[in-house]
Amino acid sequence: MLVISQLSLRRGTKLVLDRATLTVQPGEKVGLIGRNGAGKSSLFSLLAGRLHADAGDLALPPRWRISEVAQEMPETDQGATDFVLAGDTALADAEAELARAEASDDGEAMAHAHEAIRLAGGFDARPRAQAMLLGLGFRADELDAAVSSFSGGWRMRLQLARALMCPADLMLLDEPTNHLDLDALVWLEAWLQRFAGTMIVISHDREFLDAVTRVTVHLDEAKLVRYGGNYTASRNCARSASSRRRRTTKSSRSGSRTCRSSSTASRRRRPRRGRRRAASRRWRGWSVSRRC
Repeated sequence: MLVISQLSLRRGTKLVLDRATLTVQPGEKVGLIGRNGAGKSSLFSLLAGRLHADAGDLALPPRWRISEVAQEMPETDQGATDFVLAGDTALADAEAELARAEASDDGEAMAHAHEAIRLAGGFDARPRAQAMLLGLGFRADELDAAVSSFSGGWRMRLQLARALMCPADLMLLDEPTNHLDLDALVWLEAWLQRFAGTMIVISHDREFLDAVTRVTVHLDEAKLVRYGGNYTASRNCARSASSRRRRTTKSSRSGSRTCRSSSTASRRRRPRRGRRRAASRRWRGWSVSRRC
């Protein structure tokens, strides 16, 4: 479970989070929304450990593996499939353990390493990586092409595939639909719907958020507001809450005006009652003098 408690975060002079609170349950798929510059990417950096809070607490399970899409353009002659496979850190660690065991001719260590590779899904990892590349729009003859041979948009697709390849407990996706055509977008939606871990995604594509998220968190005025439901459901809920607040405010103002009007009318009537009493006294005096 991810828990943010009374957390404050500054970037320079800007207050990004001000005593913010949020809880995300394991397996929840969360859409993080907010205006440009609100601090969504800074929150991702905080979750990934690149930034530290100025106050408050951030609690993550210590064994959680975090995956995110690297934003820089990769510059390497490594083949596309091998580049994506490197995103599976558990498999990479197991293969490194096997290499050390073979170098030292340690049979027992080699047996442990082979078991670790099996548990990491190493025996079908390459076909899985290539299936991801095909789903994201790469042609079969491009699966082993050098990363540096692709244009910028296609390299970012490689970064996305590399992030998806990681067996993550928490996946952070910042605008993953950039550079995707419709077919690749449909494939990504289906893949994320099957993803079993916890996911937080930033996207300006409302239909994409509706398709892949079930919780929405709005970063607004340095606070985190959680809504149950996808983007559309959260906006409907926010509009209903805003409408209720407006009606309450209008009712309060109307009641205040009624009280003021009543008080004013009361003050205005008193002089008339005073004038009537004065006239009555004058009339009684006139009557007495007539009788005399």
